[in-house]
Amino acid sequence: MAVEAAASPEGAPQGTDQPARGRATLDQDTLAELYRLHGPYLMRALLRVTSGDRGKAEDILQETLLRAWQNPAAIERGLEQSRPWLFTVARRIAIDHYRMASARVQEVADEAPDERPATHDAYDQALAARDLEIALAELQPHHREVLVELHLRGRSMVEAAQVLGVAVGTVKSRSFYAVRALRPILEARGIGVAV
Repeated sequence: MAVEAAASPEGAPQGTDQPARGRATLDQDTLAELYRLHGPYLMRALLRVTSGDRGKAEDILQETLLRAWQNPAAIERGLEQSRPWLFTVARRIAIDHYRMASARVQEVADEAPDERPATHDAYDQALAARDLEIALAELQPHHREVLVELHLRGRSMVEAAQVLGVAVGTVKSRSFYAVRALRPILEARGIGVAV
């Protein structure tokens, strides 16, 4: 890994692309190799973090590589082993970008709120599903069956009664008591679900 000094021995700056006087930086070839090894992985992660905003992801990637260029000591273990450091820097920059954006006054768009595409996080959905599965496991089987049929499978009271082989009134009664039993379980787990 080649490192260039930012100032000549006499103290005169060598070029305009160097950081503050006396600081060492990575040379252009080393920086290009760093990008070749880790750029695609960083870009993929940053696209997820920025909800697919390629421009924002590229800005964060560029700023991450700028920090690597300015801090050659951070990657002195070798270019191949520098990925964790790069991901940490990129994550912190992304957090800073998010904080700056949330601190600004939001612009009013011409489109109505329901015209915007719904954003969802598959990871959050998986966690919520797992939490619900654990909470449902604590219910009595006949209560759990009714809730699954009505709320997870989207069946009507009549359809749920047919599937479960019970009367419609029984489904209504079990649903009422199941929701009543589920509410404290969810509250105890800190899950704020309107049931």
